[in-house]
Amino acid sequence: MQNSKIEWTHHTFNPWWGCVKVSTGCANCYAETFSNRTGNAVWGVNTPRRFFGNKLWNEPLKWNKEAGESGQRKRVFCASMADVFEDRPDLLDERKRLIQLIDDTQWLDWLLLTKRPENIEPFLNLASNGSYARGDWNLRDHMKNVWIGTTIENQKMAETRIPVLLSIPAKVRFLSCEPLLGPVNLRRIYDDDGNSLDALTGNLAIEGRGQTGPRDARIHWVICGGESGPKARPMHPLWARALHDQAQAA
Repeated sequence: MQNSKIEWTHHTFNPWWGCVKVSTGCANCYAETFSNRTGNAVWGVNTPRRFFGNKLWNEPLKWNKEAGESGQRKRVFCASMADVFEDRPDLLDERKRLIQLIDDTQWLDWLLLTKRPENIEPFLNLASNGSYARGDWNLRDHMKNVWIGTTIENQKMAETRIPVLLSIPAKVRFLSCEPLLGPVNLRRIYDDDGNSLDALTGNLAIEGRGQTGPRDARIHWVICGGESGPKARPMHPLWARALHDQAQAA
């Protein structure tokens, strides 16, 4: 979709539709609701995904041309109706095509949002024989116009997903705290050893040694929002304000 109504992107692009729920934030998935409403039952482990033809795939090429002519970069949210890093054999060719499209559209910044950051790293490494480690594309060589984010709906997911995201060499690392289902402290991410990470500055406090050390890896951008739809779970305004205050302080 060109000229998206989503406030933090210019366009949206979906290489396919369909996904599987993996955490609490997925319970009332807007994308599943929309796909069911349009007669596309594409959610679930054994359910086929919906793929698209050349007409859709050519749209970002047009956006890139317009951005280049205007001299103003544009952001593309990919994918609002799927998860680019869902691990399924039938998505391998589509992902290869997506990374080629990203390469061909250097005036566009591609926002890849996932609830599966643990699946990103396997796609970054080449096997010793020169083939892709999982028969997939190699993202590490194509990061100039790639922003990678993960969904954080509560503190548990913050401590599970953020450390994984910080290991990814993206141009921009971002969080989508949407739907926000509880208070989240991004400046105190604890690991199993009691170490505390400030995800917004990269500072690491080592338990028992009283040391802090800056790290290059940090979160650059935080998106926050509540859940929508008839079954929407409430978001307390103070949860959103706390995220705002943390980001401003950092």
